Amino acid sequence: MRIRATVAAVTGALALSAFAVPAAQATGSDSHNPVDTLKALHAATSGKSAFTGATPADTGTPYALDAKFGNVKVNKGFPIIAGTSGKVTVPVTFTVTHGAGVDVTAEDTELDLVIYRGAYADPANVLVGDDWPTCTNTSATVASCKGTIDILPGEELYNTDATTWKALGYVIDWNDVDPFSDDDIDWTKVGYAEGDALATTKLQRFSKLTVNAAPEPVKKGKTITVTGKLSRANWDTGLYGGVSTQSVKLQFRKKGSSTYSTVKTIKSSTTGGLKTTVKASVDGYYRFVFAGNPTTPAVNAAGDFVDVK
Repeated sequence: MRIRATVAAVTGALALSAFAVPAAQATGSDSHNPVDTLKALHAATSGKSAFTGATPADTGTPYALDAKFGNVKVNKGFPIIAGTSGKVTVPVTFTVTHGAGVDVTAEDTELDLVIYRGAYADPANVLVGDDWPTCTNTSATVASCKGTIDILPGEELYNTDATTWKALGYVIDWNDVDPFSDDDIDWTKVGYAEGDALATTKLQRFSKLTVNAAPEPVKKGKTITVTGKLSRANWDTGLYGGVSTQSVKLQFRKKGSSTYSTVKTIKSSTTGGLKTTVKASVDGYYRFVFAGNPTTPAVNAAGDFVDVK
């Protein structure tokens, strides 16, 4: 794991918050590696480096850049749902309103939007994109931007991450200053702007729901036993585990109909198991339906057909 950094403004000063993220994201390509630049920016503002404790030789402090984030949308306003593996790519869109002398599309301007959870000054986790957002100037003072938050559930998430997250954006205008120069940096030439709590989004653990109605076929009036399981992603173990004591509806759709109706509501067991019985009446489909909760998205089982003789 490598350290990736973001900058957060606290009571008018800049505070550096460091997070452990996968090396693939922390190092990445040269197009998206703000660690060194933001370390330097913090050092210039605070007078000391959070990583070394040393006082920087560079002089001055960055000036307040005339730039403001707006219209921030994370995942088009929908919750982010992640399983246990692979990569979840979440779209983000926003605008930046800026002074006429600011060009957020310039090569020497760095701009990013990340999401984090926990306290503003001391976040518990942060999620970033693999690449910088791209922006298009829609007028002399407004840019429209889009990017992604790229999540690796197997490496970055824990069950405690299933909660509400906030979006934070920042812009750094280097004004042709080389942040990697061996010479001392004149920070008075560097502009910086930030926006916190620009939007919120929920992160949820992907859920699964199964159903089986038996016997098949069955004689009219006989008992049908309907079983299933409600499970969800466990980010701590990388597996799927049962969701206990949740209300789940059993629904039935008559053959030839397109509408399900609720037969009864039952509770899942401590292991997520579901079991109930009904009397056979007509041909049709049985399914379980879970309405979801703050950490787990809603899910419907595919209907299981029963032929009634």
